[in-house]
Amino acid sequence: QVQPVESGGGSVQAGGSLRLACTAPGFTSELCAVAWYRQVGGKLREWVSSVGPAGSTTYASSVKGRFTISVDTVKDTVYLQMNSLKPEDTATYSCKTRGTPWCENGAWGQGTLVTVSS
Repeated sequence: QVQPVESGGGSVQAGGSLRLACTAPGFTSELCAVAWYRQVGGKLREWVSSVGPAGSTTYASSVKGRFTISVDTVKDTVYLQMNSLKPEDTATYSCKTRGTPWCENGAWGQGTLVTVSS
């Protein structure tokens, strides 16, 4: 199984921005969708955004209008541009390949921590 690697997290003030990156080798050639999730402590992992193999994008209502997902197919990397950050966005963000059996067999990334202070 392939394990994605997330990066770009950090600590910012409310209203600030961060860009997260998820590198998942093979997701472009295997026609995977890639989804971002977030988790606070031991609570349920929440879906945030997805990009499909043909470039379609979807967002959770809580982040729509503030976050943008994009893809660099050459680098097999998916980005999550997060603007107008709020304290409630504080979480560990992880990514996962989705779709075909090959995609679903991919592991979860280790996550990158985002902390937004008021």
